[in-house]
Amino acid sequence: MTTTQRRNPIGGHVPVAGGLAAKGISYAEDIDAESVQVFVANPRGWATPAGSPEQDEEFRRQCAEQRLPAFIHAPYLINFGSHTEATADKSVHSLRHSLRRGRAIAASGVVVHTGSATGGRTRDRALAQVRELLLPLLDELTDPADPWLLLEPTAGQGASLCGQVGELAPYFDALDHHPRLGVCLDTCHAFAAGHDMASPGGTARMLDELVEVAGPGRLRLVHANDSQDVRGARKDRHANIGAGHIGSAAFAELLAHPATEGVPLVIETPGGKEAHAADVAHLKELRSGTGAEAGARLRSGTATEAGAGAAEAPLPARAAGVPSSG
Repeated sequence: MTTTQRRNPIGGHVPVAGGLAAKGISYAEDIDAESVQVFVANPRGWATPAGSPEQDEEFRRQCAEQRLPAFIHAPYLINFGSHTEATADKSVHSLRHSLRRGRAIAASGVVVHTGSATGGRTRDRALAQVRELLLPLLDELTDPADPWLLLEPTAGQGASLCGQVGELAPYFDALDHHPRLGVCLDTCHAFAAGHDMASPGGTARMLDELVEVAGPGRLRLVHANDSQDVRGARKDRHANIGAGHIGSAAFAELLAHPATEGVPLVIETPGGKEAHAADVAHLKELRSGTGAEAGARLRSGTATEAGAGAAEAPLPARAAGVPSSG
């Protein structure tokens, strides 16, 4: 694992069953990660475990020593647009836990999905509730050591409050463009929601729009995932980098864009340690420029890849090491 400062630290979501440091950092080293993302609670439940002070301290120490930016992904069940009072209340409790755990492990940010308007309610009504519940949590982030709260747009399925990056505008407005509010961009989600990332210039246009809507410096993390499904499918099924319908050239374009300067990338791709190490290595090649040259050849049609001119049929499903809900 390198400790050299990079334009984009590239790493992955790491398993932590067995301890944040004991398991998570070890896995990060095995895949040569330069950034990490972890769960601090069951992602599909409401439990709020206290964590181990000893593991927290060791995790902080090793991340600082190896210059690893760390992030927390909050549980998937959180939905501040829910019409159900119990879900709304549990969402507040769960996210507050993730934010406090973020400070304990010196995380740079806590990622939360933007949610949906359930129960047939309007988007405006759901966003009013988002403001009521989420703004007080943001106002609790008063210490410089507190993490940023990073909104992750979804794949646009159902009554999603935010799929395409332009839909971040009313979300940021509802939260007064809070100074500790940022964005986590999931490339698979963006593609599934309709952004034409696989075409030349498509990824750059999406990033330009993100900066216009959210403001400069708001993009704090990228979930780098290819897509098993075609653009606009509104399905969140991740593929390995370059093996899906987005393709390597789009990731080269993303890594060269001014909006991603200094922004960490984290993979949430299928497979185990070997596949994750290969994805990290491939993204590093794209970052170095050697991959960008290959991407240019793909764009010009002198090479073939699943993401360049991909057929309209979805790719076969693959077992994922991390659930494709991130």
